Amino acid sequence: MTELRRRGGGGDPDSTENISDKEADGDDKLCFPGEAEGDTEGDSKADTPDVPPSTDNTPQCLNKALEGLSSRWRNWWVRGILSLTMIIGFFLIIYLGPIMLILVVMGVQIKCFHEIITIGYRVYHSYELPWFRTLSWYFLICVNYFFYGETVADYFALVQREEPLQFLVRYHRFISFALYLAGFCMFVLSLVKKHYRLQFYMFAWTHVTLLIVVTQSHLVIQNLFEGMIWFILPISTVICNDIMAYLFGFFFGKTPLIKLSPKKTWEGFIGGFFATVVFSFLFAYLLSQYQYFVCPVEYNSETNRFAVECDPSNLFVMQEYTLPAAVQNVIRWKTVNLYPFQIHSIALSSFASLIGPFGGFFASGFKRAFKIKDFADTIPGHGGIMDRFDCQYLMATFVHVYIASFIRGPNPSKVLQQLLVLQPEQQLSIFNTLRNHLREKGVLPPAVAEAQ
Repeated sequence: MTELRRRGGGGDPDSTENISDKEADGDDKLCFPGEAEGDTEGDSKADTPDVPPSTDNTPQCLNKALEGLSSRWRNWWVRGILSLTMIIGFFLIIYLGPIMLILVVMGVQIKCFHEIITIGYRVYHSYELPWFRTLSWYFLICVNYFFYGETVADYFALVQREEPLQFLVRYHRFISFALYLAGFCMFVLSLVKKHYRLQFYMFAWTHVTLLIVVTQSHLVIQNLFEGMIWFILPISTVICNDIMAYLFGFFFGKTPLIKLSPKKTWEGFIGGFFATVVFSFLFAYLLSQYQYFVCPVEYNSETNRFAVECDPSNLFVMQEYTLPAAVQNVIRWKTVNLYPFQIHSIALSSFASLIGPFGGFFASGFKRAFKIKDFADTIPGHGGIMDRFDCQYLMATFVHVYIASFIRGPNPSKVLQQLLVLQPEQQLSIFNTLRNHLREKGVLPPAVAEAQ
């Protein structure tokens, strides 16, 4: 940018026009690091526009009860009470079933999107960017239409059978793309000469937010349909790690872990890891005993309800394992009975403890870039919803990849749903091919085959 200014009238006419616009208006280069001459590296107050600080919305009754405590212990009690309340609410939502869980995930997604977009709006609202918030919410609707439409088409057999809905299922992706194109064209038409660069900044801001929030929440729902245990355990391990790392750091923390989060300590990080692995192993044992948690969530079109009844897969059937010789010498046991899922829980909890916190560090870096303490002030002592779910989204992606790589096999229900939308001639061809294949394998006796 400096080099272009030095050229003055050199270069093509468009470049000259753009330079003169920016020099005359000055709006498009304000408050961005490294843009103006003489800017220092990232820490000056001019680097980032000021964001209004969050307000303390702790209930008055709680403030009065804790008014005699130091700020450190007061924050400890506020966080503890609110954490316990949220955990109780979480298990209540689980009790209400899959539909309520899906609605809650969608609500959390919308709130997280609102918090991030609001930061962008507060920072740049003085520039009066045309249609910024309108287009942001429009793109959110488009992306949700695409992802939730895919989910409905995959898991709800009802839409495959209803004639009016088959059109939407068949052309779902084309409709989604057309909706997005409409928003894209609206953005191009909204471009204003003196705000080109800012508008593209905010366009990228919106799309990165959609990638981080909406895509990950879609993966959370995908994990839920694999079985509620794939939803509950990962979320619980992240919650456990967050709580235990905080407690170990609060009482024993002395060694700083990372500059992005000065309050994080190695003691909290290591203590949280071991506590989370133990919790996950025991919690997996408890959940594996119940069909409600281990069976895939399937929609029953006859009863119009979700069903969580099945014969549990081998992953949730108790098996005997022979311990290594070194372990046998220590604990004097030769074998141990475990659910195979408990072994997988160690991998899940290890990720939640060792890699999951980097989602929080990423969020801390983001907040430091805009000089804010929290994304919002929705939850007293905790900040915004995004402050509580920064690690959950990273965990959801890992669980989805883990299931696809190591757990999931062919899904007969999805194959059947695809068969139901084929033409009768295609269905008959597949039936004859499958019948001949089963006859060759000896599964279908020739006499029975002929009778059919």
